[in-house]
Amino acid sequence: MSIIQPKEKPEDEKLDYALRPESLNDFIGQEKIKKNIEIFIAAAKKRGEPIEHTLLHGPAGLGKTTLAHIIAKEFKSNIKITSGPAIEKVGDLGAILSSLEDGDILFIDEIHRLNKLIEEVLYPAMEDFALDIIIGKGPSARTLRLNLPRFTLIGATTRIGLLTSPLLNRFGSTFHLNFYSHDDIELIIKRSSKLLKIDIDSEAIKTVSRSSRFTPRIANRLLKRVRDYAEIKNNGVVTKNIVEEAFKMLEVDHLGLEATDRMILEIIINKFSGGPVGIQTMAAASHEDEETISDIYEPYLLQMGLLDRTGRGRVATKAAYEHLGIKWPGEGLL
Repeated sequence: MSIIQPKEKPEDEKLDYALRPESLNDFIGQEKIKKNIEIFIAAAKKRGEPIEHTLLHGPAGLGKTTLAHIIAKEFKSNIKITSGPAIEKVGDLGAILSSLEDGDILFIDEIHRLNKLIEEVLYPAMEDFALDIIIGKGPSARTLRLNLPRFTLIGATTRIGLLTSPLLNRFGSTFHLNFYSHDDIELIIKRSSKLLKIDIDSEAIKTVSRSSRFTPRIANRLLKRVRDYAEIKNNGVVTKNIVEEAFKMLEVDHLGLEATDRMILEIIINKFSGGPVGIQTMAAASHEDEETISDIYEPYLLQMGLLDRTGRGRVATKAAYEHLGIKWPGEGLL
């Protein structure tokens, strides 16, 4: 897995935990979402009720898991963490739900990957705080309803379009996390540097920010790599030159593109005359699977204006040609 992929890596877990904000005040960016969360937490406290079920969606690495932890801490609740793929059987879900207490929060990451049978069991749990268990088989089967504690489900997904309407409709609050601004990323890098005791100057912070793909997890991961490079090459002092040297070694350019991003653009330009080209053809030519291209690489290339998505397929833009140093053939030739 590449350094700029926003999905969490095993080595990220310890780093994310060390740098994770513990309150809404410490959480940088996503201001509208923070204000809404503050209000619904205060309202729930005033009514003496659990927080309503909440769905957090958006690209990987933007802070969905962090926000879930902060909500639990602000509400003074226990949080139990699992993921859609980890809940394989109805019994797994039943065990998790029955272990909760009133006011607890259940966080399900990648909730779009829940098995449909398990999802159906979740409906009454969310709506009526009850668990329906079928006892027996055939004509003699009967349903036993068990009461559950009044818990809050917080779901996180990178692909909200894969959630069914019945599940979506049971969330009281839905928040979309957007990519961060350069200013916010710089503040995050500055905060992380302080926590990690990294000696870094303002120009170096800006350079890391520009290559972070507007994503805090990637910014922190790049900062960690730069720190390692600086410890060997410059006695731990991170300067703009050190960042640039480290990024050159990592094959990350000033836009945050890495080798695979550039390969995808080069394939579209050189093999398919700039496009249009279908996602299946791109996957076959680049030896990457379709989901990786559409979920990891394509969103950022689209955001940066290096790629266009048309009805006939993907097209490399003039900006992509310029970034790669390839002569632009002109509008009429594409």
